[in-house]
Amino acid sequence: MSELQQTAPAEPRTALVVGASGITGTALVDQLLDEGWEVLALSRGGSARTGVTGVAANLREVESLRTALAEHRPTHVFFTAWQRQDTEAENITVNGGMVRDLLAALAHAPLQHVALVTGLKHYLGPFEAYAQGKVPDTPFHEDEPRLETPNFYYAQEDELFAAAERQGFTWSVHRSHTVIGYAVGNAMNMGLTIAVAATLTNELDLPFVFPGSEAQWNGLTDMTDAGLLAEQMVWASTDPAGADEPFNIVNGDVFRWRWMWPRLAAHLGVDAARVQGPEGEPQPFEEQLTRYEGAWADIAERHGLVEADITRLASWWHTDADLGRPMEVVTDMSKSREAGFLSYRRTERAFTDLFDRYRAERLVPPAPVRAA
Repeated sequence: MSELQQTAPAEPRTALVVGASGITGTALVDQLLDEGWEVLALSRGGSARTGVTGVAANLREVESLRTALAEHRPTHVFFTAWQRQDTEAENITVNGGMVRDLLAALAHAPLQHVALVTGLKHYLGPFEAYAQGKVPDTPFHEDEPRLETPNFYYAQEDELFAAAERQGFTWSVHRSHTVIGYAVGNAMNMGLTIAVAATLTNELDLPFVFPGSEAQWNGLTDMTDAGLLAEQMVWASTDPAGADEPFNIVNGDVFRWRWMWPRLAAHLGVDAARVQGPEGEPQPFEEQLTRYEGAWADIAERHGLVEADITRLASWWHTDADLGRPMEVVTDMSKSREAGFLSYRRTERAFTDLFDRYRAERLVPPAPVRAA
C-alpha cells in the first residue's frame, strides 16, 4: 500500500449482551469495551455501567422485547442468560423460547453473528438426569451425538440454527465447563461459593470439607475462566474460522481436586488441619452449611462487608452438582485451537485472582493471619 493510500475504517460493531450482569456477561462487556465496541446490555431493569447502553426488557415477554429492541440495530448478539425451572420440560419451553423471541425481535437488525453460551450438560445431560445413562467417554468432543434425554441446550441450539437460516447471520455455540468469574447474585458461582464456605470455616471453626464425590476428588477435571470464554466468543464472532460451529471452551490445563482443594484452602486462609476430602458418600455444601447461613449477617457486620445476604453470594446447589458427578470430566480443546483460538488460563491462578478481587470488593473478609 502506498503512502497515499489510506486504510479503510473498520466497520462499526455493536454488541447486544444478553445476561450482561452475570459471570460470563460481565467478562464479555469488559472484553468488548476494551476492543472499542459499542455495547448494549439487556436486562429486566435496563441498568448499565459506564460506556454501556442499558436496554430494559423481559426475555419472557415477546412484546417487551419487541418494544425495547425496536430502536436498536446490533450487529452481534452474545446470549449468556438462562432461567432455571423446576423440570427440564419447563427449562426447554422457557430457555428455548427466550432465544427464539429475542432473535425474532431483532429481525430488523443487521445481525452478522450470534454467539450462544451453553455448557457440558450438552454431553452430561440436564440436572434431573445428570450423568445418567450413556455418557460419552472423556474427553468430550464437539462432534459427539446428542443424548436421547431432552435438554434445554439442544432447544436453544435449534432456535439459534432456525433464526440464523431465516435471518442470514452466522452463529457459534460455546460449551463451557464450570465458569470461574466475577459476579454477585448469580446462581452458578463456584468461586464465590467456595470463598464463602471458607469464610464460614474460618469464622465458625468448621471443617473445610470437599462437598463432592470421590470420583471428582481423584479424577481429572478442567474449568473455564470467564475472561477466556469472553475471548473465544468475540473471536468466533469476528473470525471466519469461528462461523457456524460449536466449540468447547476450557482453560487448557487439567487438575485433580485432591491437589486443588488444599491449595485453594491455603489461599483462603483455612488451616490445613481443617481440610478434608470425601469419605464415602458426598457431603454437599447444602447439607453442610445451610444451617450456618444465619451467621453471615454478623460476619458481614464485623468485617465491614458490602453484602449481608448470603443467598446472593453462595450457590450451594450448583457447586454441589458440579462437584458431585460420579465420573471425571475432561474437555477437548483441539477444534478451536486448530481454528486459530490459542488463548489459555491456569485454573489455580483464575481462582486466586478471583478470591483477591472478592476481598478487594469487600464481599468476603481478608484471609486470617496464622501464627508462624
